[in-house]
Amino acid sequence: MELLRKNANEVKVIANHFIKWFFLSAISGGVVGLVISLFLKSLQYATVTRENNPWIIYLLPFGGALVSYLYLKYGGDSSKGNNLIIERINNGGGYVPFKMTPLVFLGTFITHLFGGSAGREGTGVQIGASISSKLGRLINLKGMDHTILIISGVSSGFGVVFGTPIAGTVFGLEVSSIGKMRYDAIIPCLISSFIGNQIATLLKVQHTHYHMNGITDNPSIFYKVIFCAVIFGLVSKLFSELTHYLKKYFSEKIPNPCVKSFIGGILIIALVLILNTRIYLGLSLDLLGNSFEVKIIGYAFLLKLIFTSITLATGFQGGEVTPLFVIGATLGNFLSSIVNLPISFLSGLGMISVFCGATKTPLASFIMGVELFGAENIKYIFMACIISYVFSGKSGIYSSQENSIFK
Repeated sequence: MELLRKNANEVKVIANHFIKWFFLSAISGGVVGLVISLFLKSLQYATVTRENNPWIIYLLPFGGALVSYLYLKYGGDSSKGNNLIIERINNGGGYVPFKMTPLVFLGTFITHLFGGSAGREGTGVQIGASISSKLGRLINLKGMDHTILIISGVSSGFGVVFGTPIAGTVFGLEVSSIGKMRYDAIIPCLISSFIGNQIATLLKVQHTHYHMNGITDNPSIFYKVIFCAVIFGLVSKLFSELTHYLKKYFSEKIPNPCVKSFIGGILIIALVLILNTRIYLGLSLDLLGNSFEVKIIGYAFLLKLIFTSITLATGFQGGEVTPLFVIGATLGNFLSSIVNLPISFLSGLGMISVFCGATKTPLASFIMGVELFGAENIKYIFMACIISYVFSGKSGIYSSQENSIFK
């Protein structure tokens, strides 16, 4: 009887815990899913508007200066972006300011409308975390409970942006600390990520899908994938290091953030005029799609890397992940002819692996690869993520991540 009573009490505690977090995470995920669905649709509008009005790129310096002014006047700690969220999670205290949501929403929209090279993930994560933090304050959550709700917001924000609820779940658990997982938040992250994606599906949010061909196994493929994964890791390291260096350089040389963004916009316009192409602006989804189908210029990955590093380093808002996808896919496209592997196969591996090396989230990256491409190449996706993760070393796009591996 004593054993039965102990087990019954344990089940009761687990059930109460589950019910509590199911409802909190469902509310958080639902609201985040709604706001991010609106955000994704706004980016589609911004992209179409920019492509239909080529002259609009000349407003990029003014748009960047406006956003930097808004952050300077109203943003406070919000200007730290994802690093602020990671700090809050790791410290186990404090709130993520709700004003981060409208600021990053508007800032990212302006970046994409006028032609900055940036992504969506950073915005999704910040919206998710700030909304969840606001909910936690409204219901007076304290300490670790509030932190867990913020983590669930990170999961829903990431999962909704890419339509990958499982990867979103794991990303929230993994992103704050290199080499550690926050399993105490696994149920909230799971619920919020799936609920958020269900809301996005109901609102008919469209996610682009890319096909990665399967290959016939032979011993040489193992070594070819290792070789390419090492390069993916080194390029992700290059992106992280260059972006951090340029942020420091521009901040030292141009202390006024409005002027810094204005000059950043001029640099992007200059690159467009010199190269006589606009394929590196915005998300570059056309370039990403072409990488899976036809041979493209071999240095496309390097140009996208430079465009994105300048955009983010000079204060424009947006994420890094979609540009990392483009950098990785175009790099894989280039390497396919060198190692004699199918274009779509290496573009898919590059897309996931460069993202993995830069974010330091190998499990979330692996799961995202399976969610996006299916399980046909599962062992090579896993290999590429792990090797890229190792060869990217200490460098990552989130400087506030705790590091328990790379010392």
